[in-house]
Amino acid sequence: MDFDNVAIQATRRGILRGAGALAGGWALSHIFPNAIASATPGFAQQSGSASSDALAAARARFGKVPIESTKLSENLTLLRGPGGNVVVLSGKDGKLLVDTFTQLAWDRFKKALDEISKAPVKLAVDSHWHWDHTDNNANVRAAGATLIAHENTLKRLKETHDLDVIGLHFDPSPENALPQRTFKESYQLNFSGEHVALGHLAPAHTDSDIYIHFQKANVLHMGDVFFNGIYCYIDKGTKGSIGGMIAGATKMLAMVDNETKIVPGHGPLGNKADLRKFRDMMVTARARVQKLKSSGKSLEQAVAAKPLSDLDPQWGQGVLSGDAFVHVIYTTL
Repeated sequence: MDFDNVAIQATRRGILRGAGALAGGWALSHIFPNAIASATPGFAQQSGSASSDALAAARARFGKVPIESTKLSENLTLLRGPGGNVVVLSGKDGKLLVDTFTQLAWDRFKKALDEISKAPVKLAVDSHWHWDHTDNNANVRAAGATLIAHENTLKRLKETHDLDVIGLHFDPSPENALPQRTFKESYQLNFSGEHVALGHLAPAHTDSDIYIHFQKANVLHMGDVFFNGIYCYIDKGTKGSIGGMIAGATKMLAMVDNETKIVPGHGPLGNKADLRKFRDMMVTARARVQKLKSSGKSLEQAVAAKPLSDLDPQWGQGVLSGDAFVHVIYTTL
């Protein structure tokens, strides 16, 4: 999970700090004005009611984030804005969506879809279970779409979750927001002139991650296994790990070529060189944090050592500061 158009407010000891403006100029201090974290193990977590209130506030504020549209091919469009990056395939069979933005952006999301074409929404794919990618599942189902996802997305959406670092609480999703079709390893279909291949990735960002490959257009959506140009969030509560993220990025590097357009879960449209830089950054960061942890350093000591200080100017301008990313790596090693 991640918040592309926002950056986390400065907090105790600077674990989550304000970052440079992202799309729309929004900041996480606006999304999560009461978020608090510390450099001690586990980060401070809000109570269930407080984090539920924070989620409601986040939905309200995300609902105002602008939606930007970029043409990827004759029948593929990238929408960026209130949640994870959305790809829309539109053609003779209707529309297929990858991810669904956040709830209170639905009216504007629907308007953006109508501006692409008047074709009905027939299918929607969840790249993984996190709310900023699945929050309009019920709305797209009500619009007539069939939801497709990995079987672990269905499992996770039926559970209660409290996310580390982000500090948000999630109750089980209602029945009308759950995927109707699931798969274990792979799922393929021909739709609106495209051959679309879905494949499960071993636990990386979560244990529900999939890639979505539009093979004719040579466009790959990686969900949150790719954060382009910024440090990534990893959900240890649903089996995410830094090792899994590196393995996932490495697997996708072998799949793409230099002409592939790679859609990250968050950040701008990328390519193979961008994905390789992201993978290499994670390899470097993991090695540094692993060295500290193996030497007996506590989480607080590892954070205080500032092992990523030289990487922060390039990679720490998004969701997580370098200190927060050290926490994420240390706790998912």
